[in-house]
Amino acid sequence: MTAGAAASDVRVLILAGGMSYEHDVSLKSGRRAADALQRQGMACEVRDLDGELLPALQEFPPDVVLPLVHGSPGEDGSLQAVLELSGVPIVGTGSIGARRAWNKITAKDLLRSAGIPTPDWTSMPRQAFSDFGARKLLDRIAAKMGLPLVVKPNSGGSGLGVHAVHKEDDFPSAMMGCFSYSDEALIESFVEGRDIAVGVVDLGEGPQALPPVEIAPLHGDYDYAARYNPGATRWTVPAAMDDAVAARVAELAIEVHRTLGLGDMSRVDLIVDDAGAIQVLEANVAPGTTETSLLPMAIEAAGLDFGEVLAVMVRRALDRA
Repeated sequence: MTAGAAASDVRVLILAGGMSYEHDVSLKSGRRAADALQRQGMACEVRDLDGELLPALQEFPPDVVLPLVHGSPGEDGSLQAVLELSGVPIVGTGSIGARRAWNKITAKDLLRSAGIPTPDWTSMPRQAFSDFGARKLLDRIAAKMGLPLVVKPNSGGSGLGVHAVHKEDDFPSAMMGCFSYSDEALIESFVEGRDIAVGVVDLGEGPQALPPVEIAPLHGDYDYAARYNPGATRWTVPAAMDDAVAARVAELAIEVHRTLGLGDMSRVDLIVDDAGAIQVLEANVAPGTTETSLLPMAIEAAGLDFGEVLAVMVRRALDRA
């Protein structure tokens, strides 16, 4: 298949689902992306990722693969590496960039080295709490970093295993909740402010930031339920902010995208405080595309069509091949 082929001749395999905690959301993302590409005249198949992927790629090789598997192995670089070894053009980020973004500690190290503001942090594997004594270690962390803190799995998404710690009595349960999803915890200074997400897309002229989305859960934290249950969160796009702050938010999102070596699309999560100071939290290489996902909202707010944007990315993947 050549890059100049008609849209109707392009066969896109969308990989979704998989074995992670985000299986159902991933399938919803895949189906919506397929509908959008089909409206552009492209033939799409949504496949629930399983152990038969390699034989399927060999027997019925697609022209392009769009990985929308949330969580592992879709965002940790494993799936991308398999596709690269299979010689299949990929929409999105390659294996190296995916590994960088997936490991939050690695990503924060790279961001801090590049001068990109990110909250102070420490990290601790599960085993350390057995080796050094959980209570003593938690007391030392709280004394050194101060409260409040945020405990989150070093890898993963959708707010799973993320807990705010406002008093020391909350610390042990927060760690246990975190270790349900990862064997290593990222413990981060809590930053008071507005939750902002910035989508970044590269349509051939370098990465560009989409309008920022402000996230305001109506009850509690922006957890899994708040992300995917309609009516649980209020989203404002574009987020209301001073022009200078908005420009800096966009600039930082692009810097993060480039620093981590991300591909056709990403989503960067930030906090903006009342004084306009900005802290980068993390980046996502397989943003959701469901009805409540932030990237499609931002694409629409930019005056773009979601299907057309995906179609351009498919064409770019063909060009790279």
